[in-house]
Parts: sequence; structure tokens; C-alpha cells
Amino acid sequence: MQTNETETQANQIRENAERMRRRMGRVNIVMRRVLNLPFRTPISNQLMLLFYTGRRSGRAYRQPVSYVVDGDVLLTPGGGRWKDNLREGEPVTARIKGKKRPITPELVRDADEVERLLRLMMERNPRLTSFVPFIDADGTIDRAGLELAVEHGFCIVRWRLADGIDDAV
Repeated sequence: MQTNETETQANQIRENAERMRRRMGRVNIVMRRVLNLPFRTPISNQLMLLFYTGRRSGRAYRQPVSYVVDGDVLLTPGGGRWKDNLREGEPVTARIKGKKRPITPELVRDADEVERLLRLMMERNPRLTSFVPFIDADGTIDRAGLELAVEHGFCIVRWRLADGIDDAV
């Protein structure tokens, strides 16, 4: 019985994630253009544009991602396939508030730490609930869903800026 519930939950999370992926794919077309502008925009206060190269394809990608500031780092939910192209500790480029800057990822995969960071991120950006499939609209985190998502690759990306966080971020 427990296995059927787990499978049903896993299927539901996968379906929600796929719906989200399709929706975000359409939205990202516009976001890439706006976030690549060389000046601040209203959306650049919570979104940045990552520039990275595909591991296997060698193709150049531009990926809009949300972020929140936490002390001297930026935090991003890593639920999409884009994060699979990151190499921990290897810098990529990001356009943050109109400025291109080198930024280095650290992938956080411990479920307790992921939950703690998600709560912090929701405090600073309540819209996070709309694009993380195991967080309800009221901000409730489905712990079983979180653990399953982490098991299947979800993480938090903790970004360090080479030149540190300044007033521009």
C-alpha cells in the first residue's frame, strides 16, 4: 500500500513539474530578452540570466532564474534541467541587474538544508510557492515531496559572486 502512495505522489510531482516546465519555457522566451538588457529592470530585482555551456552538446544557453540574497551569496531553486550543466565550483556568467558578473555555483542537496533555505527564500520572495511543485500556495512544504524531489535531482544553488555582493545586488 505504501509503495502505491509513493508512486502516485511521485507521478503527481512529475506531472506538476512537467506542466511547470512547459509554462516556464514560454515565459522564458520574453524573460531572456528583458534580463539581457544592460541596465536594471523591475524584474531584475528577483531574476537573473545565467550564461553557461551544455556539458554534452557544447551549446551556449541563457537561463532566467529567480534568486534571493542571503548575506554574501545568492540562492536559487535548482529544479530544472539547466542545473545539470553546472559544475560545482566552476564559474559561469550571470547578468544581475543589468551587469554581467562571474558567479560560482554550490549545489545544496541535503534535504534539511534545502528545506531551511526554501523557507528563507519564501520569506524574501513569496512567489517562490508558484514555481516549486512541492510547496503549496500557502507556503506549506510537503516534506515527502521535497525528499522525493531531492532524490530526483532538486537542489538549491548557492551562488558566490567573484567580486562579492555589493549595493548593486
